[in-house]
Amino acid sequence: MTVEKCVFPFSRVVGQKEMKLALLLNAVDPSIGGVLIKGSKGTAKSTTVRSMSQFLPTRPAVKGCVFRCDPTQTRKMCPECRARFEKGEKLETVQVPVEVVELPLNATEDRVAGTLDLEHVLETGKRKFEPGILAAANGNILYVDEINLLDDHIVDLLLDSAAMGRNYVEREGISFSHPANFILVGTMNPEEGDLRPQLLDRFGLSVEVKEEYSLDSRMEVIKRRMAFDADPDGYLAGCKDELAELNKQVTEAKKRLDKVVITDDIIRKAAKLSGHFKMEGHRADLALMRAARANAALEGRTEITREDFLKIAPLVLSHRIKKKAFEKTVLNVAEVKECLYKM
Repeated sequence: MTVEKCVFPFSRVVGQKEMKLALLLNAVDPSIGGVLIKGSKGTAKSTTVRSMSQFLPTRPAVKGCVFRCDPTQTRKMCPECRARFEKGEKLETVQVPVEVVELPLNATEDRVAGTLDLEHVLETGKRKFEPGILAAANGNILYVDEINLLDDHIVDLLLDSAAMGRNYVEREGISFSHPANFILVGTMNPEEGDLRPQLLDRFGLSVEVKEEYSLDSRMEVIKRRMAFDADPDGYLAGCKDELAELNKQVTEAKKRLDKVVITDDIIRKAAKLSGHFKMEGHRADLALMRAARANAALEGRTEITREDFLKIAPLVLSHRIKKKAFEKTVLNVAEVKECLYKM
């Protein structure tokens, strides 16, 4: 299901620059792999995620398709749209908004992945698929609050679908698949338990949200929230220009993304950072490259610099650093800088 539109605006959340950046980078390039946001309650985690639909640019979709297939990505279409395309039928296109689809903690696997109606198959010989949350999430943001409390097999299902861009359902030898391209965003309170290390590594970026302790910041939070609660529509109207500017920034960054130049020197920087911090596998390397490229595009550039890596390295590497039991490891930014500037 989609969350309500009348939520506190993204542009008016006080502080939390790293969280906002992580979300914007994924909006520019969903292949980064989603965001895990950690923090205690009341730190605007859910509010910030839910507000993203207020400024994200619309996207093209095949008119009438339950999965809202992207007409420019024929290889990723659902079986019905692909069959129509291969027959030479012109697929009518509409622009649809990007929404935040929320997954409840008590969701079952069938509710998440969808189900095949076996009775209908036996009676007619044709497959009938009942779409689930992953179908609704295609082309959207899939948000899971308290993701650390979600059953591990459901988290595995979400991460697999997010990585492959497709959801596969099989029942009694009958299978069906549909596109499931979404930005996975999870929020959690570490005091209530953590995710398994294997699952942590599957998130492209991770942010630890800090509480605002300064008097001025806390006063500003109160003022803005009280003003919003008193007149939500009026408050949102007052943010119209700010949200329009965010929309423009993300739209232009998405167009610029493929123009960002990736040289061997840039790839070397990503590989050296991963090697220096002893990252296992290559997920960190790829996330570093994609996030640095997205940051360059977001800032209006077509070249990646050391500063891009300095900015995004904590988001990519912090949750992947090996930790001992009961140990809290924080990425040393000075060490990141030293590693980059030695090259």
